[in-house]
Amino acid sequence: MKKYKVGVIGATGMVGQRFLLLLNNHPWFDVVCLAASSRSAGKKYRDALKGWLLKEPMPEKYADMTVLDATADIDKITAQADFCFCAVNMKKEEIRELEYAYAKAECPVVSNNSAHRGTPDVPMIIPEVNPEHLEVINAQRQRLNTKRGFIAVKSNCSLQSYVPLLHPLKKYGIKNVAVTTYQAISGAGKTFETMPEIVDNVIPYIGGEEQKSEVEPLKIWGKVVNGQIVPATSPAITAQCLRVPVSDGHTAACFVSFENKPTKEQILKDWQEFSGRPQELYLPSAPRQFIHYFSEDDRPQPKLDRNTELGMAVCAGRLREDNVFDYKFIGFSHNTLRGAAGGAVLLAELLASEGYLD
Repeated sequence: MKKYKVGVIGATGMVGQRFLLLLNNHPWFDVVCLAASSRSAGKKYRDALKGWLLKEPMPEKYADMTVLDATADIDKITAQADFCFCAVNMKKEEIRELEYAYAKAECPVVSNNSAHRGTPDVPMIIPEVNPEHLEVINAQRQRLNTKRGFIAVKSNCSLQSYVPLLHPLKKYGIKNVAVTTYQAISGAGKTFETMPEIVDNVIPYIGGEEQKSEVEPLKIWGKVVNGQIVPATSPAITAQCLRVPVSDGHTAACFVSFENKPTKEQILKDWQEFSGRPQELYLPSAPRQFIHYFSEDDRPQPKLDRNTELGMAVCAGRLREDNVFDYKFIGFSHNTLRGAAGGAVLLAELLASEGYLD
């Protein structure tokens, strides 16, 4: 695999910092430029940071890189980078236009943002679940009148904790899903120091999160028709999303009913055997075992299990029959690894392997 030169747009935020950790010594991707808001532009990266927010130390090779202006320096960035990761904190309409600007400058964008998740010809990918949706990139390029440029996005971070667990069970005819997610503060870009109100507390509202949790899976399970992704019409999904005093890792309590109810043993076998295109291709960031099931009653737990397979696996536990739905279970994933930057890096690896970055 050739080495690709990469830009990170939104490099100073928590997800941007996570990108830099993951891309440090990546076998395929070499970070050549960092971009952020005009407030950070022109500064050395170490000076542009309000603080390094992750437990792992900042890689020294980024410290003295000069931060570019994500909006004003598009030509300079796209001249250096083969593609860009994007994780910016802006209004949704501004993000939409910014990502279009990079794509139209013939620089593919792998986005962690939600702005284009609803755009019909922008693939929203969980690499093990719906890699076939990448084919809409050709139609998107026609619409944008580009040869190389396009936008691909990853789904909302909380979806990773339950959608991959439901996906191999679709063959049984999933009818209804109820899910409550218990989401870590890093999903809001916060630490306990910057979010003291979460200590000894649960906040039962995360703006926009419940709608995303109910709608985005239907796009992921949709079909490509005439160059657009047409969302699935089922299953019916209802969600509640809570912010909880956990640093990293989103937990989901999921309830599901089926047209043809499988046995518990069938579900466990389906989870054990489920793998996808990233595992076939041995992509660098792909977990070798995608789904890990814990038989202990008190697992999975964020503190114990968030780094399973370097934080790129999806964990499950407590599968049992339910007296309203057919089954209930606990799902779990690392929200800034599998759910955010790691999922985007895996998506970029898939795009590279399938030739979309050439």
